[in-house]
Amino acid sequence: MRIDYDEITRTIAALTAGESDAVALMATVVCELHHADDRFDWTGFYRVTGPEMLKIGPYQGGHGCLQIPFSRGVCGAAARSGEVQLVDDVEAFTDHIACASSTRSEIVLPVRDGQGALLGVLDIDSDQAAAFTQTDAERLSEIVAMVFGRL
Repeated sequence: MRIDYDEITRTIAALTAGESDAVALMATVVCELHHADDRFDWTGFYRVTGPEMLKIGPYQGGHGCLQIPFSRGVCGAAARSGEVQLVDDVEAFTDHIACASSTRSEIVLPVRDGQGALLGVLDIDSDQAAAFTQTDAERLSEIVAMVFGRL
């Protein structure tokens, strides 16, 4: 099953309307996304909890890393650069952190509030190589901006 971005965007918009708690929003978004696409093996947020530090937030899938510094891994690169990280082969990514040995590819998106402050990153892992596309990056970015940009 592949994600229907138009449908999931409408669903997430309806479910999150009026909510202002970032963790509640993250939990809802991750639940909806994780179950919308067979490629999504692990779906979760890492929240900014201190200077240059991400800690695991709401997620679905197996255990994740509890904390990730901005200086390490794909999640750290997204937090550090403020840019979407689209990684076809995690083994080829310098300094990749293997939270799960089954992960083959990954997409990580920065999550910002309406004032532009970094709240964290949305991390989606797949057990398939090259699972994610530029379309995924664009449409997931739209969903993240829609939900968290109003905070």
